Amino acid sequence: MNDNWNKLDPQNSRGPVSYGLKIIVILFVLGGAVSVLGYSFGWFGEAARVTQQEFGPQALLAKYTWFKDAAAQLDAKKANIDAAQARITAMDATYEGTPRNKWARTDLEQYNLWQTEVAGLKANYNDLAAQYNAAMSKFNYRFTNVGDLPQGATQVLPREFRAYQ
Repeated sequence: MNDNWNKLDPQNSRGPVSYGLKIIVILFVLGGAVSVLGYSFGWFGEAARVTQQEFGPQALLAKYTWFKDAAAQLDAKKANIDAAQARITAMDATYEGTPRNKWARTDLEQYNLWQTEVAGLKANYNDLAAQYNAAMSKFNYRFTNVGDLPQGATQVLPREFRAYQ
């Protein structure tokens, strides 16, 4: 069998092992190149997926809807705080000049309950306002700018809600 290889190139013949080794090295180098290319193209594919997830029409609509809902909730919470505060102010006016220890027990309990309710409403408002402000500061919420409103929208969403004092 060794004679057959020597007949091909009798002066430089190294036998079938050297040809097999060359083929294995070539396959190894090609496999490495394909792996590097696959990894590189994987980055581009992932970038395309992230772009679609964050900036696609469906994602923008969901984000815009969240902002609209959050802004409406914040407005409703502010109205609830103002209404609860008005009840407290009315009771203050009823007992103006009267020390608290002279108030009717039921009115004093109701007054304290309203104070607690207002504190909870303010905390709830501040929590949602913080979420809104944090989301609005992210770079991928460009659609909230005037020139980038969805079709049919005429009013720009507020860039920030202040904490309720």
